[in-house]
Amino acid sequence: MKKVIVIKMGGVASDNLTKSFFEQVDHWQKTGKKVVIVHGGGHYISEMMQRLNVPVTIQEGLRITTEETLKITQMVLIGQVQPMITTHFQQEGFSVVGLNASCGQIITGTFLDKNTLGAVGEVTQVDTELLEHLLETKHIPIIAPLGLTETGEWLNINADHVACKVAEELQAEKLYLLTDVPGVKKENQWLKEITTSDVSKLKTANIIKGGMLPKLESAVTAIKGGVKEVHITNKLQHAGTIIKSKEVFA
Repeated sequence: MKKVIVIKMGGVASDNLTKSFFEQVDHWQKTGKKVVIVHGGGHYISEMMQRLNVPVTIQEGLRITTEETLKITQMVLIGQVQPMITTHFQQEGFSVVGLNASCGQIITGTFLDKNTLGAVGEVTQVDTELLEHLLETKHIPIIAPLGLTETGEWLNINADHVACKVAEELQAEKLYLLTDVPGVKKENQWLKEITTSDVSKLKTANIIKGGMLPKLESAVTAIKGGVKEVHITNKLQHAGTIIKSKEVFA
């Protein structure tokens, strides 16, 4: 689907939906672009888990998800974060639809490593027919990073992975992974552009780690799947670090 821009917002980013953010989204829509939002909420999930005295365990940027953790994740994403985001958009005059895995099974997935990570999943299928219908009717889909297996088990999926898969399936021209930093940093410098092959080098050199690791790995997968470029940034108006395929620079 042409002219699609997918934006992934983290929980903290969702808390800072600025006037300039909405002006950019409005500009894109007025110039014929279609916008899809995938939201995270890790900050709020961790906060709720701490309140309930449930231990928070992160492994390579992924939250180990027990049955109890999964229930808290569902409660926070669907009951707190998504309504907060959709309300902000509606107040700014946008037509939006909040979606989660129970909405026509928008995201189908499988367990990543059930023995080690619990209910952490990876996306196997996206219901693009539903998304395309919403986009054609000028709605902005706002998707929670939860999935369902084919047998109906709920999955907690990294929001970057979901955003990248959605962008790939829709053949988006741009994907923005909004985070709390303005890009990828190397030797105290923010990188403006990197290729997919550069990512593996940065990973090997241990320059990228933690939460940035799944972002870049997902970005590479999206680029290889047909997304033209991925931006890792803290603002829509700031290009941040742009990731493209090696062929683009050839």
